[in-house]
Amino acid sequence: MTSDLPSLIAIRAFEAAARLGGFASAARELDTTAAAVSYHVRRLEQELGIDLFHRHAQRVELSAAGALLAADALSAFTTLRAGFARAIDADQTRLGITALPSLGTTWLAPRLGRFRALHPELRVELDLSPDPRDLAGGGYDVAIRNGHGNWPGLHAIPLFPSVFTPLCAPGLADIARDLEDPNRQLRVSLLGRPDWWALWYRDLGHANGPAPERFGTTFSAEYLDVAAAIAGHGVAIGSPILFADDIAAGRLTRVHPHAATDGRAFWLVYPAARQRSAKIVAFRQWIAGEIAAAIH
Repeated sequence: MTSDLPSLIAIRAFEAAARLGGFASAARELDTTAAAVSYHVRRLEQELGIDLFHRHAQRVELSAAGALLAADALSAFTTLRAGFARAIDADQTRLGITALPSLGTTWLAPRLGRFRALHPELRVELDLSPDPRDLAGGGYDVAIRNGHGNWPGLHAIPLFPSVFTPLCAPGLADIARDLEDPNRQLRVSLLGRPDWWALWYRDLGHANGPAPERFGTTFSAEYLDVAAAIAGHGVAIGSPILFADDIAAGRLTRVHPHAATDGRAFWLVYPAARQRSAKIVAFRQWIAGEIAAAIH
């Protein structure tokens, strides 16, 4: 072994695997594959000349040497994360937010002016992306994600459930009422995710969802499905919470009282090490008030 420090990529893979208890969990945090994590850990073991993990059929466990090294690695990365958090929080004039496109477009963006009015000292930057952004790199302070709330290293606060129900323009409401039977032919197309439609129909007691030929244009995001529905191009399956403003304004109407769910929810997330950051606290308190007003 040389006097050079081993590969930092390998060290990071080892630290994540040791802290989270496995290669698959480490892969999820590092946004890679379990095979890649295993490769980098094996590379580190080869450089050091020792086994860091005992590998079993369905799991791995730290060896005695691995446990010793893990303690130092975890301590070093904890210090490093805290240093990055202090550096990021040194700029208390900028708040970077990343959110899913549908939520950001239809729910968050129209409300951010109220947050700015309360906190004019903050420059707010909103990023919309279907893929989760890295919250440790300094580009983003908080995220609104959809899932089950289990993101290692992140503090997650539930906002509201992920629910969906048929929505259409008021002029199509009478026609759309026939959609309760998935086998009945409609004079309008269905819009939105087929798996959501299938879940909705399953809740109504139907084993199968609508046939593929009943669907209209396929869009890449929920807010585009609903935009097409508002234009009268079909019935969309979408969130009555995200599109509550359109429903209240009469641009949309709920076709059926039942809303289905896939068990997920929307969450406000941010690095656990930064939960006392003044700008994150301000945003967390503001969005909690907005959610309370919107749902109740």
